[in-house]
Amino acid sequence: MIRIEHIYLSPGHAYFGRYGQAPAEHAMIAVKEAECVAGRGLRGDRFFDYKPDYKGQVTFFAGEIYDELRDALDAHEREPAAFRRNIITRGIDLNTLIGLEFTIQNIRFQGTAECSPCEWMDVGFAPGARAALHGRGGLRARILSDGILRVDGPASA
Repeated sequence: MIRIEHIYLSPGHAYFGRYGQAPAEHAMIAVKEAECVAGRGLRGDRFFDYKPDYKGQVTFFAGEIYDELRDALDAHEREPAAFRRNIITRGIDLNTLIGLEFTIQNIRFQGTAECSPCEWMDVGFAPGARAALHGRGGLRARILSDGILRVDGPASA
């Protein structure tokens, strides 16, 4: 079962499209719920209506990978928002969803591609993050149906 541990929105791009420049100051804002709009994205996020049929209307990242990297790279003070993905999940290998339709909380998505890590991961999270995320940088997806996605809360130990 896929659990939603965190949801983040950002009004602007901090790294995307800024190669060779300093990052912009657009925080990832933690929210308890987000409105998914089919074919458009998450209302209030930087990729909402970015371009028609955009493959990254929403991005997912595995909380298990966050935990692993936080420990391996001694980045215990870093929050999962540092990866600049919208939805932090637990309970699924996100790469298995590439090319598939899937449903979370009665909202349909289509996995389109891996969120390939870029050089900014070493700046935004910790040195070595980009290499450590190779092949597991998260999932880009299209939103296929409208609905409200809500945080399930952290998994209990």
